[in-house]
Amino acid sequence: MAEATRREIAEGVAALKEERGVTPGLAVILVGEDPASVSYVTAKGRACKEVGMLSREIRLPADTPEEEVLAQVRALNDDPAIHGILVQLPLPKGISGKRVIDAISPEKDVDGFTPVNVGRMVIGDDCFLPCTPHGILKLIEVAGIDVSGKHAVVVGRSNIVGKPVALLLARKGHLADATVTLCHTGTPDISKFTKTADIVVVATGRPGTLTGDMLKPGAVVIDVGVNRVSDASKPKGYRLCGDADFASCAEVASAITPVPGGVGPMTITMLLWNTLKAARVAMKP
Repeated sequence: MAEATRREIAEGVAALKEERGVTPGLAVILVGEDPASVSYVTAKGRACKEVGMLSREIRLPADTPEEEVLAQVRALNDDPAIHGILVQLPLPKGISGKRVIDAISPEKDVDGFTPVNVGRMVIGDDCFLPCTPHGILKLIEVAGIDVSGKHAVVVGRSNIVGKPVALLLARKGHLADATVTLCHTGTPDISKFTKTADIVVVATGRPGTLTGDMLKPGAVVIDVGVNRVSDASKPKGYRLCGDADFASCAEVASAITPVPGGVGPMTITMLLWNTLKAARVAMKP
């Protein structure tokens, strides 16, 4: 699904170059050397190049002052060659993620994290949707899963995944009109809700959050988690797994996303999608 969507994006990039002489540009700011963040940034840069986009990486040491990070964001806001700005989270201690994200121009906020884009999403205006929730919707669409009138349970209430995906599934229109339950750490018995769900989105960052006995037969499971667990049989001494116990859930579910290789590729794909959209909008008179 990700590959097919990226081919579509590459065609759009090529057309924009030919018709307007413009190459969509994405800038990524990475502060520090967090291994997972470095891996994500590298993957994003590689994906940009694959579809013909301009990729610019700005790597700063972990002890960079907050004002310098903000200055980098403002410079990118004013750079006409850059259409999308992404600040890799989490940021090191001493740097306010909120201040940095709020400094991004809403027109270049391809992560969909600024208050302006979040507000637009809430009221249903056109905006940049957060990439992981957007990728989840695309997965649902391409897989032909009917959402309207179904019970969707979202486990996890983060601003990046849980809250926005719950909101998007509950809105009116295409790939929406679900009845949504949002579960979180304050929910006494999550299985009480997941056992009645047609669709379960689990995004807690905790392995084993969802098991097969917590599902009703035929449920659709979308696993957003990416966790490292010790595994002596692996060359690196660990393996990646999601928040759902894949083996037990797969026995009950009608469809389930794997980890790795499920939601992750769609997240980066929708980042490219948003960057192309930003470039197109910037070209309008």
